[in-house]
Amino acid sequence: MSLFVAAAAFAADPLMYVGTYTGQGSEGIYVYRFNPKTGAVTPIGLAAKSNSPSFLAVAPGNRVLYAVNEVNTGQNRSGGVSAFSINRSTGMLTALNQVSSGGPGPCFVTVDAKNRAVLAANYGGGSIASFRIVNGGRLSEAVSFIQHKGSSASPRQREPHAHSINVSPDQRYAVAADLGTDELLVYRFDSQTAKLTANSPPSTKMAPGSGPRHFTFHPNKRWAYAINEILSTVTALQWDAANGALAAVDTVSTLPEALKVDNNSTAEVQVHKSGKWLYGSNRGHDSIAVFEIDRISGKLKLVQNAPTGGSAPRNFRIDPSGKWLIAANHRGNNMNVFRIDPKSGKLTQTGDPVKLVSPVCIKFVP
Repeated sequence: MSLFVAAAAFAADPLMYVGTYTGQGSEGIYVYRFNPKTGAVTPIGLAAKSNSPSFLAVAPGNRVLYAVNEVNTGQNRSGGVSAFSINRSTGMLTALNQVSSGGPGPCFVTVDAKNRAVLAANYGGGSIASFRIVNGGRLSEAVSFIQHKGSSASPRQREPHAHSINVSPDQRYAVAADLGTDELLVYRFDSQTAKLTANSPPSTKMAPGSGPRHFTFHPNKRWAYAINEILSTVTALQWDAANGALAAVDTVSTLPEALKVDNNSTAEVQVHKSGKWLYGSNRGHDSIAVFEIDRISGKLKLVQNAPTGGSAPRNFRIDPSGKWLIAANHRGNNMNVFRIDPKSGKLTQTGDPVKLVSPVCIKFVP
């Protein structure tokens, strides 16, 4: 292969962005090239300096990246949401603007499929906010701000802790998981204005002390899954798209049988694009739980706990090809690549760890 052809092939590989916690060696958002044929990860460098960009989202069209700044600053102790333009050739990011997240400790950000709105969850403040996308990817000030209320059974649940917000497949609703109140709160979502209003019914109550953290829809648009941080479980739910209602049908452990949950907490949850498997991360057990999804009921069967090769896998990502899973070991200061078995969905680690201080969130740009 000529050097020109090799360089062109490398440039065609997906970009892989990684958000970090800054202050102990990391400076912001880092970028890599990912080879979907071999699973190799090649570092490019620091894509943009940013203050604790712990969670990332890529806008449709792959030209803009958004990041929460998980800090508590200013008079109102607010975090931020930052917008960056993506240079597809170099991987570098250029800052567009930054706005207040409306509350302390923003930990999650997402973009609607129509590329009109950005939504964020403030863990520390127990609130959610939405923003319009304006002027080539820049963010407006918040057009919706909703403060959650309540508490639940665990000592960690004395107040609300909004941990994620996801837009429904039909773009009519948004579902916020609140770890502090044990609720999945459903909002009507207007993509034209980016505004959120409470749905009726407004929420689905989860098991006391469970701590719902992240949430995902199944590709069939009829099922959804919530991973529960405190009890180390995943709940399968039926999604009523007509009314924006959720109904739990099953809850299973993310850990091997008889293993205590005291020293474990869960983090990320994702469904494979085939719809056959679901993956969830365990921090403490330091593994990725692999579940087979029943094609009739949507219920889950645990088939593997794959060690992540590091400590506290805060986040992981399945690459666009669906052949690989990359786990970000937050406290282990590394990332590891796993091959996904196309028949069973099970994971096998490949290659050497990719070293990075405090990796938190991974996003691909094809």
